[in-house]
Amino acid sequence: MTRNKVEICGVDTSKLPVLKNEEMRELFRRMHEGDLEAREKLVNGNLRLVLSVIQRFNNRGEFVDDLFQVGCIGLMKSIDNFDLNQNVKFSTYAVPMIIGEIRRYLRDNNPIRVSRSLRDIAYKALQVRERLMSETAKEPSTEEIAKELGVAHEEVVFALDAIQDPVSLFEPIYNDGGDPIYVMDQLSDERNRDSQWIEEIALKEGLRRLNEREKMIIRKRFFQGKTQMEVAEEIGISQAQVSRLEKAAIRQMNKNIQV
Repeated sequence: MTRNKVEICGVDTSKLPVLKNEEMRELFRRMHEGDLEAREKLVNGNLRLVLSVIQRFNNRGEFVDDLFQVGCIGLMKSIDNFDLNQNVKFSTYAVPMIIGEIRRYLRDNNPIRVSRSLRDIAYKALQVRERLMSETAKEPSTEEIAKELGVAHEEVVFALDAIQDPVSLFEPIYNDGGDPIYVMDQLSDERNRDSQWIEEIALKEGLRRLNEREKMIIRKRFFQGKTQMEVAEEIGISQAQVSRLEKAAIRQMNKNIQV
């Protein structure tokens, strides 16, 4: 069976090597003794881990080459810090580090800019959360996290919200095999409601039936935000006359709208 050639950053992914556990352990042993060639083989032999991780981020609109390079940084960090004496598979150790590196990249390149101090609070809060979960075997509250950090509860909530990845309005949230339901389908748009649209039509129709002086007074009062005194000075009549004309125009508009 032939594999399709797919190049990412100049790497032919169909020809990436796969290392066996024995080979991995030997290469790690040599790397720890200073063998740079062994480190390079470990990187090349685990690039498939990076490929599997970046597939999770396909819907972010980022270039695959960029995600692959960032993922490789996470892979190299995990190779340099992996301890053979720990009873854990390398892939189990490496995948979270690769994911973390990509998430940091996405956050730092997020069009919604978050201040450095806010990000620091958020990352410290996440570390405290993980520690408390390991100690108590339950999810800590934001109040408990804030107490551990010695900061206000509101700061922790705001910081954690700020680093959340934005969700696309076209993100599918349900699909039963038919047409998917997107985030935007669950949102209400006050500007486009049928009731508001009908009210605007009725308002325009009510204004159309007023005489020119009444139209002018209504526009200046309710669309330009002017006082009755300011309107009176502009059109050369008394404030009492403006008040009477305004009330009469409103009564007429109400009658026209209710017809």
